[in-house]
Amino acid sequence: MASHAAKEREEIFDMIKVNEALKIILDSVDAQPSETIKLAESLSRVVSEDISSDVDIPLLDNSAMDGYAVKASDTTRSTQNNPSALKVVEDLRAGYLASREIHEKEAIRIMTGAPIPDGAYSVVMFEFTEKDGKDAVKIFKEVTRGENVRRSGEDIKNGELVIKKGTLLNSAHIGIAASLGKSSLKVARRPRVAVLATGDEVIDVNEKLAPGKLRNSNTYTLCSQVLKSGGIPKNLGIAKDEPDLLESKIREGFDCDIILTSGGVSVGDYDLVKHILAKTGTDIKFWKVAMRPGKPLVFGKIFTPSGKGIPIFGLPGNPVSSMVSFEVFVRPTIIKMLGQERDSRKELDAVLEEDIK
Repeated sequence: MASHAAKEREEIFDMIKVNEALKIILDSVDAQPSETIKLAESLSRVVSEDISSDVDIPLLDNSAMDGYAVKASDTTRSTQNNPSALKVVEDLRAGYLASREIHEKEAIRIMTGAPIPDGAYSVVMFEFTEKDGKDAVKIFKEVTRGENVRRSGEDIKNGELVIKKGTLLNSAHIGIAASLGKSSLKVARRPRVAVLATGDEVIDVNEKLAPGKLRNSNTYTLCSQVLKSGGIPKNLGIAKDEPDLLESKIREGFDCDIILTSGGVSVGDYDLVKHILAKTGTDIKFWKVAMRPGKPLVFGKIFTPSGKGIPIFGLPGNPVSSMVSFEVFVRPTIIKMLGQERDSRKELDAVLEEDIK
């Protein structure tokens, strides 16, 4: 009979490294097909096409301030004690074009965002002006050509790539898409993820707790992780430690893109998940990963009667191990299936201050 130490050594040789396991998983999955959805529903979706602008934004030179549109030359040497006097020929609000061109010694009262009138190249802020009767204004500050003017195309130029394929859309992206007149966007379809808890000891959250029983926390944790990663969870409930029932429950996930089970992947007599997967013809890629927590993890592809191969993860039953295993392996899988260019999470390097055994 092998010693405990010998068994540990044998297990170590059976285990696969984390990076190797992740590569196997990611090489086994493809990006989801795209679908077109309304712009208002596109927050936190992954865009599946490059989006370029077909216009300059802003479309026309416009005022960056409330004030007066003027020729800069008409304000030369203007000061508080020596103001320039200009004739006001029009009031111009945002959304409208001036009816005429500005000539020398003329000004147009202009609001922020209104297009700059022909003949004017600058805007004097209201704070440096004073009305002089009904149709005149005093200018107390010299302005330079282009001062307080937002140039056409200053924000976005015609033909510019503004949202790259694989981008996880945030509120700013949606605002940009709206400014380009995009009422709908092409995005990656969100993968549906079946979640199944296993074990005679597991009961639903609304059941009365009895000695030896555990409420099903894993399913709710995993479903929330699926949602946060961009997937759509499908709760398959709980499968007791009966082979036929477990197999039947797993098959209920055949309409999904990923299947997750929690529990039943260790080496006990009633840890049935691995055996059921083998029975159903699952192509098991590995079992046990060199990490802690999360060592007892099964990954493979289970095949439906139509021949569709579905990635299936047999996660550990321990809640912490299950959650960590999801973050290390399942989350990157969902991100790849979404076609997301990069994970939105940031990684930081840390230096250990003591050894870890």
